[in-house]
Amino acid sequence: MANGQWFPPEWPDRIRALAEGTLTPVTPRRAATVMLLKDNPRSPVVYMLRRSASMAFAGGAYAYPGGGVDPRDDEQHIRWAGPTRAWWAERLGGDETFAQAIVCAAVRETYEEAGVLLAGPTPDTVISDTTGDDWEADRAALVARDFSFAEFLDRRGLVLRSDLLGAWARWITPEFETRRYDTWFFVAALPEGQRTRNASTEADRTVWIHPADAAASYDKGELLMMPPTVATLRRLTAYDTAAEALAAAPDRDLTPVLAKARLENGDVVLSWPGHDEFTKHIPTGGAPA
Repeated sequence: MANGQWFPPEWPDRIRALAEGTLTPVTPRRAATVMLLKDNPRSPVVYMLRRSASMAFAGGAYAYPGGGVDPRDDEQHIRWAGPTRAWWAERLGGDETFAQAIVCAAVRETYEEAGVLLAGPTPDTVISDTTGDDWEADRAALVARDFSFAEFLDRRGLVLRSDLLGAWARWITPEFETRRYDTWFFVAALPEGQRTRNASTEADRTVWIHPADAAASYDKGELLMMPPTVATLRRLTAYDTAAEALAAAPDRDLTPVLAKARLENGDVVLSWPGHDEFTKHIPTGGAPA
């Protein structure tokens, strides 16, 4: 493998089945992930976790904190600050309840997996300390879905700070995958006073790393990653501070990126529109090239 692109062994057969019309795609689940940044003398660093090798989806790959939408976030009233739900609905491409659920997933999953909470007692403040046994008990209850994110915010007297997030990209898991996600990528700055920790049961390592260094390690085959992770890392290298990246988010194109597979002279060609570096040619009966 010339680089660290994640490529499961079952993909070639499933890709051929999809191209031949014998595979019915799984409906993707809505999800969100957050590129958490903090400033560093050279350039911002991003928080990444390595998914445990035992994970069925992308085991061993480096990614950002994130996960699926809790359906309760479509329905319950959320304490909210920042751009309105209507603004987010236009930005994300859906109605207000849909937008609320996506933003909630981004904030909740960052707290569940990294211990970082983008919320505060008032619309213009951010909680500075989420450590302690009582916080951990609430975080574990969120992970177990014992109560919803709305209930968590109410218990703590907090409001979600949607202004601390910037929507960055949208990628949809290829149609030939057995587990599929329609994922919105967000960017955010680490709030002052808070610190990350590996709170996820799905990760065996975490790291703060310069996006350029992470991309270079992928290029050398040292770090395993999925195409969306690499593509977003490369875009982050253009910014000198976390604030600059966040300010650039409103102009980012959220057109979803979905891998395409086609048969060409008996072989399969796998490509991600607009991202030629991830194109794979899979000879009949052979490994991807």
